[in-house]
Amino acid sequence: MPATVEPITPELTVNEITVRHPATLQVFQHYGVDACCGGGKPLEEVAARHGHDLDALLADLRTAAARGD
Repeated sequence: MPATVEPITPELTVNEITVRHPATLQVFQHYGVDACCGGGKPLEEVAARHGHDLDALLADLRTAAARGD
């Protein structure tokens, strides 16, 4: 049976996302999101604080998680 990928939602924290999907760390680095210092904040809050489009960030994170880069 194929493995399922846990969904990435705006309510998850940056830390939760990177622990569940290590490949997303590169996406956060690309967007200039510090997973270390801001890792306890929900993705939605982090995107807003950094001025990033939440939908674009989610799409990039989900793509990386699915590929497992």
